[in-house]
Amino acid sequence: MNQNMTFTVVMLAVLGLLVGALVYMSNRPPAPSGTAGTSAAAPGGRGAAATPSPAPAELLVREDSRYLDDVEDAPVTVVEFLDFECEACRAQFPVMERIREDYGGRIDFVVRYFPLPGHANSRPAAAAVEAAAQQGALEGMYARMYETQAEWGESRQDQSEVFVGFAEELGLDVAEFTAAMESQEVADRVQADFDDGVALGVQGTPTIFVNGYRTQSMPTYEELAELIDAGLAE
Repeated sequence: MNQNMTFTVVMLAVLGLLVGALVYMSNRPPAPSGTAGTSAAAPGGRGAAATPSPAPAELLVREDSRYLDDVEDAPVTVVEFLDFECEACRAQFPVMERIREDYGGRIDFVVRYFPLPGHANSRPAAAAVEAAAQQGALEGMYARMYETQAEWGESRQDQSEVFVGFAEELGLDVAEFTAAMESQEVADRVQADFDDGVALGVQGTPTIFVNGYRTQSMPTYEELAELIDAGLAE
């Protein structure tokens, strides 16, 4: 092979390599936007979600919301969406009572009705508590529901007569209590709480908010106390 032929072969090989490289580059998929090999992460690392904003105050507490503890100018408000037939709510009940005892006179504690559709007596129970509240016996009926839940919960039959018995034990006007429990006004009141919960994204019970911030599911006493202490220190 003479010198000119050798030069031609080399040039053709180089040209082939260049064409191949251009074809390869043109067929590569576009790179994703952002920095390669990284993902957005909230402060604190490990890809944790950013701290959510507090829930709208007008959905958390209404003018007619029921307070177990109502402290003037309280710096901390605890709101619990609950279902009196929910076993998880009954399990959470002692924790909430301990919080109320230890922080009595310093925080507001608000209960909101959130009767779950799968519980046949959750709405009658909420109506009974609301009817008792109209006679100033909110706390007594609230506690009675959890203390006796094992006796009436999970029944597919209407337990309203059981709740009337609780009203008698609490010394309420039974006729007035029964009329209120069965009234459309109380049914609408329970539904309004439920609707607010849905608007807030509540899907199960108990769902608890401290100063508007939702806690994790079934928070321990220590977790709640830490959040409350932070609110009191502000």
